[in-house]
Amino acid sequence: MRASLRSGWIATAAALVCLGAAGCGNNVNGHNYAAADGSVTIQFQSGGTASVTMGPIPVTCTYTQSGKQVNLTCGGQTEIITVNSDGSLDGPQATIGHLAKVK
Repeated sequence: MRASLRSGWIATAAALVCLGAAGCGNNVNGHNYAAADGSVTIQFQSGGTASVTMGPIPVTCTYTQSGKQVNLTCGGQTEIITVNSDGSLDGPQATIGHLAKVK
């Protein structure tokens, strides 16, 4: 009984740590994303910077992530991006749209 109770607490603690770590594997840091047609790409780098390309225009931006929400700030304008359960991203349709993780 004690062993099963202990393992239950360990599993619960691990799940809480996992949830606090930006969605367990859904952290954008170090990952690249692209629209299906290549019109938008984002490379999230360490230190809160991101290289964003929209068409032929590359821009260096900053980002913060809290759980499944990423705030991407470029030139003083912030876009809110959602990290989906499959690891893809959804941003405003007019600017970012749906981005898949590039492997």
